[in-house]
Order: sequence, then structure tokens, then C-alpha cells
Amino acid sequence: MIAFIFNVIGRLGDKDGERNLRYYPLFLDILGKKCVVVGGGEVAARKVTRLLECRAKVVVVSPKLTPELARLKTEGAIEYFAAMYNIEYLEGAVLIIGATDDENTNAAISSDAGRLGIPVNIVDDPQKCTFILPSIVERGDLTFAVSTGGNSPALARRLREELEERYGEEYAVLLELLGQLRGKMEKNAGIGAIWFEKLLTAGLLDAIRIQDTSAMKKIIRDITGEEVHIA
Repeated sequence: MIAFIFNVIGRLGDKDGERNLRYYPLFLDILGKKCVVVGGGEVAARKVTRLLECRAKVVVVSPKLTPELARLKTEGAIEYFAAMYNIEYLEGAVLIIGATDDENTNAAISSDAGRLGIPVNIVDDPQKCTFILPSIVERGDLTFAVSTGGNSPALARRLREELEERYGEEYAVLLELLGQLRGKMEKNAGIGAIWFEKLLTAGLLDAIRIQDTSAMKKIIRDITGEEVHIA
């Protein structure tokens, strides 16, 4: 899945007549779905990489490609059209990213996407977007998404770095273990919160940090009576 902040609440004018954007946060499943990136530079390459990580069907439209994008094309990871932008490339897409350095092209992408009802992000131009891409921190299936509404990428980056430092890879393991216990938790109303607090108090996170598998299993078994698999 990929994290987006969608502008589905609306665009309201503020006292200066500027558009005050309001975004609705969600995680979108784009597995196997067509996502179009217009542009072939370094920024486009980063966007393509993220979409591929989410296993989207990525289409790139650009007269030229960076070496990285050219490699992905050769490997068959992306569908590539060596052409200038045209609305025909948007057909069937579930989202569009405009990453060109041409204002007129970016404006056309935004306008066409709006007419087609397809979510669009124009890099570094929130006013032309219907969704923006937050800064992401991932720990396995745990995802933190940080957005400043496009006002300060530097602040979003700083907060992302703080989250990366605060939440290490042990949280990926913790979440995987909690996932194994979820079925039992759901069958016993209220037990999930109790188990969670007891597991943390008993030092489960510390055991994960030092990779003490025996201690992890013992803590979980003593508190829940369940056996878990630890890779």
C-alpha cells in the first residue's frame, strides 16, 4: 500500500483569497493498478521506485529517461512511452504523478486528471494537486506518514528523521508478533489492550532489541498462553 493525503474534503478560500487545502489521510491499495508518472528525471525515478515497491503497474511518459529508469524499462519493471505528454496516456490510471520541469505540461496534467476524476500529484506544486505525498517511515507493516500540507518539506523531513530514530526495526518485529496474536485477541473482548500493556511492561520490546528469541517466546507464552513463530 502507499500512503497519500488526499484532498477530498475540499479547497476553501482563506481571507487572502488563497486556496486553503484540506487533506484526508488514507492508505491506498495500488497492487497491480495502473499508475502514470509523467517525467523521466531523478524526481520521477524516486516516485517510480516507491510505486514499484507497492507493486503498482507503472507507466512512464517522457522523451528521455535517467539511467535508473532506463534500467527498469530494460528489466520490464515499467511500461515506457518515449513521448511528450498526452491525455491518452492517462486512460485507466488510478493515480497520476507529474514530475516534469515544464509549467505548461504540469498544468495540463493537473487539468486533464481533474476532468477524468483521477487523483493527481504535481511535484512541488500543491495548488495543482488533489493529493500530496507525505514523508514516510516504515518498519515492516508499520508506517508513519508525516505531512505539512505542502507548507514545509524541511519540517516534514526533520520529523521523519526523529521518527526514524525513535522507532527502530524492533517495532517491525513487535507488530509481526502482535499480528500473530490478533485472532485470539479479537475473540476475547478487551483482552487485546490488556495483553498489549502486559507484554510491553514485561520487556518484550527489550527482548526484541537484543534478539533474545527465547525471552520473546517466554514473555508471550506467560502472558497469553500462545506460541508464536519468530523468524
